[in-house]
Amino acid sequence: MKIIAIGRNYAAHAKELNNPIPGKPVIFLKPDTAILKDNKPFYIPDFSNNIHFELEVILKISQEGKHIAEKFASKYYQEIGLGIDFTARDIQTEHKEKGLPWELAKAFDNSAAISSFVPKEEFSDLRNLDFELKINDQIRQQGNTSLMLFSYDYIIHFISKYITLKKGDLIFTGTPEGVGQVHTGDRLQGNLAGTELLNFEIK
Repeated sequence: MKIIAIGRNYAAHAKELNNPIPGKPVIFLKPDTAILKDNKPFYIPDFSNNIHFELEVILKISQEGKHIAEKFASKYYQEIGLGIDFTARDIQTEHKEKGLPWELAKAFDNSAAISSFVPKEEFSDLRNLDFELKINDQIRQQGNTSLMLFSYDYIIHFISKYITLKKGDLIFTGTPEGVGQVHTGDRLQGNLAGTELLNFEIK
């Protein structure tokens, strides 16, 4: 399986990092070794002094597909969940300044915390889902999927023109504004439509 992530899919987040609003999805990849599941703790790596949290809704691909028409894209995922895209912001900034790829800042071990997944039928409207991140019981990020620049279906359509999607692949669909640094001892709680799906500690 692979992890495909969408950057800058919420305008306010792009603005808070002084990035331009994209005209098409910004894509990057994480390897399967990035996965951190079962609410296991995240250990801050020694190669960065500025690890940021980015809460995102995740799609879990349910069947193989390529060149998927947007009108059929909803058939290619049956479950959604929450994830944290951990980012070494200091490394990312350095690489962006030099025009280098982001992989070292985004793809390191355990940089993709994922929750359990929920059947999409349990939600009345996937295009209007609230999600939020609390750190130490304080709300740090709040988002709604209606504010995405690119919809789930368009993301699947766009990715599949370039990369074949396979069953079990995960798509991180972008983070809202409010990202920030994590510190040892922090507890992260992620809620989707009022249900807690993430609850783990930073060490």
